Amino acid sequence: MINVILTFISLKSSRLYFPVSLNVELIVYLLELTLTKKDEYMDLRLKNNDHTIYTLDLNFRGIQGTIAAYLIPHKLGAVLVECGPGSTIPTLVDGLNSKGYSVTDITDVLLTHIHLDHAGAAGWLAKQGANIHVHPVGAPHLRNPEKLLASAERIYGDALDTLWGEFLPVPNDRLIVLQDGDVIEINELAFKVLNTPGHANHHFVYLFEEACFSGDIAGVRMSGINHLRLPTPPPEFNLESWRDSLEVLKGQEFSYILATHFGVFSDPEWHMAAVENALDEIEHWMEENMPRGLSSEDFNSQYVDWENERAIAAGINQNSMDLYDTSNPSWISAAGLQRYWQKFRQEN
Repeated sequence: MINVILTFISLKSSRLYFPVSLNVELIVYLLELTLTKKDEYMDLRLKNNDHTIYTLDLNFRGIQGTIAAYLIPHKLGAVLVECGPGSTIPTLVDGLNSKGYSVTDITDVLLTHIHLDHAGAAGWLAKQGANIHVHPVGAPHLRNPEKLLASAERIYGDALDTLWGEFLPVPNDRLIVLQDGDVIEINELAFKVLNTPGHANHHFVYLFEEACFSGDIAGVRMSGINHLRLPTPPPEFNLESWRDSLEVLKGQEFSYILATHFGVFSDPEWHMAAVENALDEIEHWMEENMPRGLSSEDFNSQYVDWENERAIAAGINQNSMDLYDTSNPSWISAAGLQRYWQKFRQEN
């Protein structure tokens, strides 16, 4: 057996340090682990059949691991769950090509909801021939996105186009409006549809065998990290509806949560408990701070500080905190909390 002293190994962004004597076989194993660990969340092979779910990292704003679309092949093409914003269409196309598919192979797109980071490319994909599946409350805004874009412009201002790109309407003949409890059958694939409001009134979860495509109802959690943040944007965040949706999900069986922000998680019990705990923490924070009569600016600032303190307490480093902020800016969530409180909790 050959023994060596390895001072360090540098592999692109990964660096391993071995201050002790190691045998070659162990070194090879550690190198293989390092090379595969970054991408271990990318593909999910389901146990009960030959289906594989591919995670397409859309590299939103050039940042890895913030927005995902999920690719599920079938015998006549492939399905996408989520499609990301218009600004990431080139990355989406590259991701499809890397798996051996072209845009015209996409037969169907399942949207969890119509926010720009989840559905912005839907109209463009419809033009390429895909059917777009959506919640009945969201469907009118895909046919005519004028009101949706006006609302987004109030939030993002001049940065709207740069961040999210073009949002094309979906032709009516490409729009499939779903209902709670529907089962979508696409060749040999079958997806169960669950109505899950709370983040938005037009939110669905899709169950596919052991997998739960959670959209935003199961929160924002970066790959490989045990910390979760809830996106609570205006105008439709509702604490009570969110809790009701969690009860719906508790009644389902799944082994994996596939979060749009971001990745595949194999600990659904921990994950769902973390969502429930985060809702409790947000409610407690609102009850302490909303009666103080803070200005919107002060409220936003204090909420951002609170979310950062939660992350630090969970051991999250600054780089990971930046990923959370890219996926779910706290100042937008603060605006949603204010609107919810004024509409549902404020005493007249």
